[in-house]
Amino acid sequence: MTTESVFTGLKVLDASSFIAGPAAATVLSDFGADVIKIEPPGKGDPQRRLSSVPPSPRAEANYSWHLANRNKRGMVLDLKSPAATEVLKRLVQWADVVITNFPHGTREKLHLGYEEVSGWNPRVVYADITGFGDAGPDAGLPGFDLTAAWSRSGLLASTRDAGAPPTVPVWGSGDYMSAIAIYAAIVTALYRRERTGQGASVGTSLLAAGVWATGTLVAGALAGGTPFELHDRKAPANPLINPYRTADDEWFMLVASPPHWPGLTRAIGHPELLEDPRFTSIEGFVKNSAALTELLDAEFRSRPFAHWKDALTRERVTYSLIQTPEEAAQDPQLRANDIVVPLAGVSGLEYTINSPVTVRGVEKVPAKRAPDLGEHNDGILAELGFGPADIAELRAQGAIPGPTQAQEPR
Repeated sequence: MTTESVFTGLKVLDASSFIAGPAAATVLSDFGADVIKIEPPGKGDPQRRLSSVPPSPRAEANYSWHLANRNKRGMVLDLKSPAATEVLKRLVQWADVVITNFPHGTREKLHLGYEEVSGWNPRVVYADITGFGDAGPDAGLPGFDLTAAWSRSGLLASTRDAGAPPTVPVWGSGDYMSAIAIYAAIVTALYRRERTGQGASVGTSLLAAGVWATGTLVAGALAGGTPFELHDRKAPANPLINPYRTADDEWFMLVASPPHWPGLTRAIGHPELLEDPRFTSIEGFVKNSAALTELLDAEFRSRPFAHWKDALTRERVTYSLIQTPEEAAQDPQLRANDIVVPLAGVSGLEYTINSPVTVRGVEKVPAKRAPDLGEHNDGILAELGFGPADIAELRAQGAIPGPTQAQEPR
């Protein structure tokens, strides 16, 4: 049974790889779009191997591949082969949306530049992502989320404590953040096409998404603001926004504001602090940060997290347990809100992560496994009008692989 959803009937050509472009196509597929993913011959999209590259968690299942490529049809097409151009042309003419992340210059050589693609299909929404944007001295540089979204944007330099060197953040996080930006650009262009009938070229960069995520700090710099020093947990700029440790060695993040201060004093059993002249203003909190942090440290270390969960919740003080990814995976809140959903067809992988876009009252397509390498080649080619003799000729010319070529494991 086919699930009808927002984008049922929308046709998407995913000519991108590793990770933001494919993930954007996955969000479209979650809402019913028919996505065809093309990969190069040999080993295909490098994301097929991401789950096995340290520090990715070791597991039997190829979880990262299915996360960013579920619900798609897959084909192998060697875009470097002259014989592949006609196949690509028909795919573009079939599609409503084309997504690519090939660098400028390379995409034109592979017949994936916007001018050629829009010439084949004027109504197409052409979406691309680059590392550093389309212009400027570094437009041609290759970019990964760790370099463009994290390092260049100011985000990584700000995500550490005073005295600590930069660290390696959660890799792929910049890509998945950027994927939502690409998705938004595509949906915006589709809405425009509904109104005007015109196709469009849309896109973003990892750098743009990273700067957007660092927006408060970069905007402050644009305003000529004076930055605070890097976070010092023992003397933070604001002791009401700080991680604290409990008696049972749990860490939680306290995120309070001056209106929460009376409730916080009651929660820790020190209501007399309301009369302490050191803590009657924001300026006082900043000036006496080390003293208040020492006091809060001592109190929070005196009792287990369960106690503080009850006390802070009762006083409506905002906090959260700092969970590991393993703890987050088992958090019942994720299943209650369909943040984690069942995945069909993968041995050793019962669940995957849902895309973070919800249209209430509209069902998403149930998640099913990502395609094996070249799994749907013959069916897609037949759908595009290639007969058996044509397909054999494409194989002979090296545009597509042979029928017995080994496939990547699921």
